[in-house]
Amino acid sequence: MSLITLIINRITMLLNVAGTLLIVALMVLICTDVIARTIFSSPVSGVPEMVSLSIVAIVFLQAPEAFRMGRFTRSEAMLNFLEKHSIRLRAILEFIFALSALGIISILLNASYPFFIKSWNRDTFIGTVGDFIAPVWPVKLAILIGCAALIAQIALYLARQIAIIRTGQSTEKTSSEASL
Repeated sequence: MSLITLIINRITMLLNVAGTLLIVALMVLICTDVIARTIFSSPVSGVPEMVSLSIVAIVFLQAPEAFRMGRFTRSEAMLNFLEKHSIRLRAILEFIFALSALGIISILLNASYPFFIKSWNRDTFIGTVGDFIAPVWPVKLAILIGCAALIAQIALYLARQIAIIRTGQSTEKTSSEASL
C-alpha cells in the first residue's frame, strides 16, 4: 500500500507543480499585456481567453494536492469536538464526507469525458480566427487528469478512515510522510 500511496502522492505533487507553473506563466502573460497596453498601446492578443482557460486547468491540477494536504474548506470545530469523545465517530463522519466527495468527483469525471472527446475530435478552439485561437482540449484533459488524481487521493483517504474505524487509533502521518 505504501508504494501505491507514494506513486499517487508524487503524481499529485507533479500536477500541483504544473498548476503553479501555469500560474507563473499567467502572471508573466498578464504583466506583459499590461506593459504592452501602457507603453505601446497594443494589447497582447488572446490574454482574456488564455486566462479563462488557464484558471479552470489550475483548479483541477491543484485540487488533488489541496485535498491531500487537508486544505479543502470545512469546519474543523465539530470534527475536533467529536474526536475528543470518539475518534471512531469522527472517522465515520470523515468517511461519509470522503465517500460523498468520491461520488461527486466520479460523476464529474464521467460527465467531463465526452466534452474532452468532442473537443479533441472537432478540434474545438477559443478565440477569433485571424487574431488568436487556442485549442480547448488541453484544458478538458487537465480536468480529467485532475479528477482522476483527486479520486485516487480520496480513495487513499477512505482507506485511512477505514483503518481508524477498525482500530480506533489515528493513523496521522508525520509532516515528512505527508510531503512525500
